[in-house]
Order: sequence, then structure tokens, then C-alpha cells
Amino acid sequence: MDGAGIPGGSARVRTGAVLDVGPLSGRPGIRASGEIGVSTRLPWENALTELSRRHTDVSYVELSGLRFVDVAGVSALALTAMNLPVGRVVVERPPPQLPRVLDLFWPSLHRIEVTPR
Repeated sequence: MDGAGIPGGSARVRTGAVLDVGPLSGRPGIRASGEIGVSTRLPWENALTELSRRHTDVSYVELSGLRFVDVAGVSALALTAMNLPVGRVVVERPPPQLPRVLDLFWPSLHRIEVTPR
């Protein structure tokens, strides 16, 4: 993998799945594009770990370039939000399956706010 787990890096695997993750400019958070699945989960989880280390009150996760996220990828996001000492995570423009999975497994998780596409 190239740049796996490095903020601002990308992971490309033999299946062709790619995940690009980097910091947002002008506000606290990350942006991700590509796919979050079994082959790209490690860089996603590493980016979320870094996000939680830098979190103060509100962190943003911009996902307009994300084509797919599996249940484990949504779980990693939910667990990150639940483990924050304060504040919330605002998820912007995620793929449609992300809010559905959150509603299904974490219907009362108020630490994540989702803004639709």
C-alpha cells in the first residue's frame, strides 16, 4: 500500500480499491474519497484516530467523494464519535448507506450529525 494510514496519503490495493484521506483546509477535520472497505479500512481507522487526537469541540468529516463505505467503516466512525470526551462529529455529504447504517445500529447516537448530499 502507498501511504497507508498517513493523513493526506492514499491506499491502493490489488482489487483496485482506493481511499484518499487528508485534512480539511480552514476547519478541523478530514476529507475522504474513494471506497472504505476491508482492503482500505486500516488507513480509514488511522485517519479517525488522528481526528480524535486533534478533536476539540466539533470535527468535520467531508465525504462527498466517497463512493462506498461498508458497515465496519461506519462502525469505526461511530466508535470514534462515541469515544470523544466532548463535542460532536459533523459528517458532510456521505454516500447513502452511511446514514442508513447509523440509523439502523446507532439510532440515538447524537455525537454524529449527518448533512445529506
